[in-house]
Amino acid sequence: MENMNHLTPKQIVAELDKYIIGQNDAKRNVAIALRNRIRRLMVKSELQKDIVPNNILMIGSTGVGKTEIARRLAKIANAPFTKVEASKFTEVGYVGRDVESMVRDLVEQAVNLVKEAKNEEVKEKAAIIVEDMLLDILIPPVKGKGFSHSSGKDDFNPDNATEQELNEKTRERFKEKLKAGELEDRKIEINVKQSSSSGIGMIGNGMMDEASMAGLQDMLSNMMPKRTKKRKVSIAEARKILMEEEASKLIDFDEVKEQAIKLAENNGIIFIDEIDKIASGSGKNGGGPDVSREGVQRDLLPIVEGSAVNTKYGLVHTDHVLFIAAGAFHVSKPSDLIPELQGRFPIRVELTSLTQEDFYKILKDPKNALTKQYQALFESEQVYLEYTDDAIQEIATLAFSINEEVENIGARRLHTVMSHLLNDFLFEVPDTIQPNSKIMITKEMVQERLSSLVKNRDLSQYIL
Repeated sequence: MENMNHLTPKQIVAELDKYIIGQNDAKRNVAIALRNRIRRLMVKSELQKDIVPNNILMIGSTGVGKTEIARRLAKIANAPFTKVEASKFTEVGYVGRDVESMVRDLVEQAVNLVKEAKNEEVKEKAAIIVEDMLLDILIPPVKGKGFSHSSGKDDFNPDNATEQELNEKTRERFKEKLKAGELEDRKIEINVKQSSSSGIGMIGNGMMDEASMAGLQDMLSNMMPKRTKKRKVSIAEARKILMEEEASKLIDFDEVKEQAIKLAENNGIIFIDEIDKIASGSGKNGGGPDVSREGVQRDLLPIVEGSAVNTKYGLVHTDHVLFIAAGAFHVSKPSDLIPELQGRFPIRVELTSLTQEDFYKILKDPKNALTKQYQALFESEQVYLEYTDDAIQEIATLAFSINEEVENIGARRLHTVMSHLLNDFLFEVPDTIQPNSKIMITKEMVQERLSSLVKNRDLSQYIL
């Protein structure tokens, strides 16, 4: 979070603009929420503990950018992020996932982030150890009297050298080759640790919670003797495997757990999608499936309010976790959620439906635009794909009109249209379309290739 101090709300919005078109209101609100977390940590008084994040409820139809905004925000903040679907949870007492699993998932993400950072810290030290291990496998050292390096390289006489001295010289040569990357494809045999599976998935007949089960599995796997098996791999692959093992030995895992819990508590973002599916649509009738829906909401409430959740890494307090909920709310309304849960999402943002102009910008502007993704796929086979501006405009027009007439699935419609347009080319590369070829997508080609899609769209509603 220290590295984030320089990011102002305007800069956060500018970063989001690189990937997401429109939805300025949503971007502003998430940028303020992120900056407020930094501000809270800079507060020196006792008030720091009392400042809770303003959770956000995003309302908008599918494919308008709700998930992407939250995911990009987490990447900008380098924060642990987990996305869950509210409709997958079941009320406590029923078979299914309990709501606390979202916090456990968040902590797992935090542990992975901290591990990555720690791995970077010990990378150089681990690389030196692994280099020596590889050298010992290639040229095992000869035990004996130490070899003196006082005589220069030029004075070395192989005829008078002892076995020890010859071994040292050979090792030096191979060490240089290893560093230069000349032996990467050479096969060697290494011992690889096997993960011991405890096989206790059914203990307790479903009565144990996930945290206890995971903790028990870890404990049993630690008690089991570590088994190793020999594998023949290239030096490049062996370096990766050994680096992982050696880095984990150099890292203090207790420190990782401590930092991960702190990171999850202060920086964690949980995105709850499809929250409208657990709202009672007409549901003031006190029966049927609405009972279970309301039960999930009541289970969700203490997590969002702030409670201590037991995970295999320790207790995690959710008081300062940022919750972003999203839903289309076609059938139900936000007011159909229980009042206590509504109160925990004070900021409501309505995301607007995408216009034809938005579709054009989505195809053209973002760093990861779909048009650029297809260009990268073709370029991997040395085929160069280009679009005229008219063609991009025509794709946007067709996608927008299909959305209006069939079903509005937002920007996801562009995937259907682009796939339909380019699949024939993708099939013909590299057999018919040779490397170093150029494909130009024009407006006429778009109209010709997508005419069947346009003709069939009116019948699609009758197809089972």
